[in-house]
Amino acid sequence: MTTFSKSFLCVGLIITTSLSLATANQADLSLKLEILRAIQKGNQYLASQQNEEGFWVEARTPALSALALTSIARDPNRAPETPLPAEIEKGYQWLLSNQKDDGGIYGKGLATYSTSTAIMALLARENKADVPQILKGRAFLVNQQTDWGNRGETDNKYDGGIGYGGTYAHSDLSNTHLAIEAIKQSQQLAKDSEFGKQPELNWEAALKFVSRSQNLKKTNDQEWASDDEENKGGFVYFPGNSKAGEQDLPNGQKALRSYGSMSYAGLLSLIYADLGEDDPRVNSVVTWLGKNFSLEENPGMGQQGLYYYYQAMAKALTAAGIENLPRPDGSQLNWRHALGTKLLSSQREDGSWVNENSRWWENDPVLVTSYVVMSLEHLYESFPEDK
Repeated sequence: MTTFSKSFLCVGLIITTSLSLATANQADLSLKLEILRAIQKGNQYLASQQNEEGFWVEARTPALSALALTSIARDPNRAPETPLPAEIEKGYQWLLSNQKDDGGIYGKGLATYSTSTAIMALLARENKADVPQILKGRAFLVNQQTDWGNRGETDNKYDGGIGYGGTYAHSDLSNTHLAIEAIKQSQQLAKDSEFGKQPELNWEAALKFVSRSQNLKKTNDQEWASDDEENKGGFVYFPGNSKAGEQDLPNGQKALRSYGSMSYAGLLSLIYADLGEDDPRVNSVVTWLGKNFSLEENPGMGQQGLYYYYQAMAKALTAAGIENLPRPDGSQLNWRHALGTKLLSSQREDGSWVNENSRWWENDPVLVTSYVVMSLEHLYESFPEDK
């Protein structure tokens, strides 16, 4: 090949690469604009559903209001310096009115869930006046971490995790990952606190509980953990229990089925516990997620918890910094475009979303619209910057 031919080839490659990048950037820009509009419509719907007292749906479950407030406060259509509407500020006042003497922000039951979501809503408002309330709520969550066996030892399978509290006498990965998220996101406020030394989560114990919820024999000391091809790397609801049930294996044994929403919850927990992509727990769950990627169902659960699953996906893959999800055939899936397109296509005329399956309250359009708007906000914020 002549020098001229080599130079011509190099120029051709540069032009081709530049065109590919330009096309990709154009696709990102187009999707981002569509996402902006969908977020705006979704938040307009949520604002229209606010009760005159300031809450959403029902007063006894502040989590529903916290999710709506987070969606509205994080709206990228609103300039950061623009004050929130008076009605939304009223919603925040109502939310804070639910803070108890123990620091938790809850109504009747679901104390951990409501407090975790409330902290995320307060963080989204970015108001320095909220710091004392955030820290009180954070301390409440830290104090919910369980230690059922010998004090300071993770000798019980529930140790290190966090549950609903009250009559629910066990930890679960759903509450644990939401609490971990709120605790991690408010960690810098705790370190910079002017209100004295703040309690901290026992991260080692939390990681132990999360690891015990994963189908991975290498890092899970529980007998039920399986390395079978279909479940290895995925997560279950809590050690020894899967909402997706059991699966018969060819060798006559049974495995607890890994499923989508908890596997993304597990990935997010591992990332917030500061594990990197080379850790076998992270590597194996990413592999499972790539093998079982679906936007038509919550893998292992069908239509149950579908929009919770979408939100967990958006949060976890964004936090993990995963640009493309590796598939079994060696291809790389642009999960942002896939998820964004799916969510945009299912928005209703009034700006809302809803699941026809009622499991876990997903037949409530306020709850589901909050899930989707937050998912879209994560997508919008996570697009790679133009080079």
